[in-house]
Amino acid sequence: MPVSTGILAPAYAATTIGMFALIAIVAFEAMAVVTVMPSIARDLDGVPLYALSFAAPLASGVIGMVAAGGWSDRRGPTLPLVASLVLFCLGLVVCGTAPTMELLVAGRVLQGLGGGALTVGLYVIVGLVYDEDQQPSVFASFAAAWVLPSLFGPGVAAAVAHAWGWRWVFLSVVVLAAFATLLIAPALRGLPTREPVGGRSRGPGTPLAWAVLAAVAVLAVELLGSDEGAGPLLAGCALVVLGVAVRPLLPRGTLVAARGLPAVIGTRGILAASFFCAEAYIAYVLQEDWDLSPGRAGIALTVVGLVWAGASQVQARLGSLVGHVTLMRVSTATVLVGTTSLWLVVWLHLWAPLAVVAYAVCGAGMGLGYPRTGVAMLAASSADDRGFNAAALSIADALGAALALSVSGVAFTTADRLGGDPFLAAFGVAVASGLVGVLVAARTSPQRERAGSEGAPSPG
Repeated sequence: MPVSTGILAPAYAATTIGMFALIAIVAFEAMAVVTVMPSIARDLDGVPLYALSFAAPLASGVIGMVAAGGWSDRRGPTLPLVASLVLFCLGLVVCGTAPTMELLVAGRVLQGLGGGALTVGLYVIVGLVYDEDQQPSVFASFAAAWVLPSLFGPGVAAAVAHAWGWRWVFLSVVVLAAFATLLIAPALRGLPTREPVGGRSRGPGTPLAWAVLAAVAVLAVELLGSDEGAGPLLAGCALVVLGVAVRPLLPRGTLVAARGLPAVIGTRGILAASFFCAEAYIAYVLQEDWDLSPGRAGIALTVVGLVWAGASQVQARLGSLVGHVTLMRVSTATVLVGTTSLWLVVWLHLWAPLAVVAYAVCGAGMGLGYPRTGVAMLAASSADDRGFNAAALSIADALGAALALSVSGVAFTTADRLGGDPFLAAFGVAVASGLVGVLVAARTSPQRERAGSEGAPSPG
């Protein structure tokens, strides 16, 4: 590609760098919070809400994604992107100034709303600003923007928390986000706007209403399930509501792992559930059980970032030599081996680096399988349902992780109350999710019967 038409050519450089910076900032914040959240929970006396602080932005992010997608289709991406940045930064300010864990979780909800909408807005901008032959390079830069924070984010977060306190891990990101926004502002001013138009929702109700209901139900699982008495029963009711709410947002049969595309979507959600459940607790358990500093515990996040990136490159080089179904099955099995090994290391209180190795095995499984779920989804989609299925993949990703975190929070609190090891209970949820992932991945091969006779999958 000639230099003059590259994504860093003068006409594109500021926009490219600004979008890269925004993705990197979201990624850095995610890595940083995992590193310092144990200190935050102790400082604010909010250990019972520890898991909810991770589940909240994932669940609210689904609302942001759905809202931004519809808003962008109706009016263009400029206003949604500006609103997402405002919400994201407002959430950071709330978190950085929160006097209680409850307010910090509220700030995390705002962060998730903004972060989810931000990602959708940037993807729309890519389609409007860049030529088709430039877009793969832009998306490759987005992937790199997630790798770099995994290398430096944990160490930087630990250093900032040590020097100025954990609050500046949130507040400093506001300044960085404002700077990145200035870089893409010229591109935003040049984007076309649209007149308000109506649109019909897919199925009963609107996608946004179902997304809100699903997000509330996920968070209610932990808030209700952690209470004694009728809490578990109410949490069960919340799970039923969640099942009802997500059906219109996913292809038919996803909740029962129907063979083919539904199982692919389910595999993506369960991979996220198992891995991110383990991620939320790895730095915490290293600090609590092995007395490591936040900086040293954060090394686990750096290692897994490198392993994930390396495994992603391996699956890319394998190309068509190894099929999508095979890699999804291998990846779910690898994540199950990693989470089970991590559970055993914690149970037997073995050498701390072994916990990091076990977690890195999980990262290898994610690197192998995560990209292939996207490719398999596209291969099973048509022009009529490609957008719906792509959104379903992201929704399953976010809600799968959020649900696992909510359940792990219930398990953690219950085990602690009963005198058991709360980390074993939390990692047990990751292991159970990994086992389900292996079973669902076994059903990802396309249906052989009635091939070509099915239309676009309807929601349900």
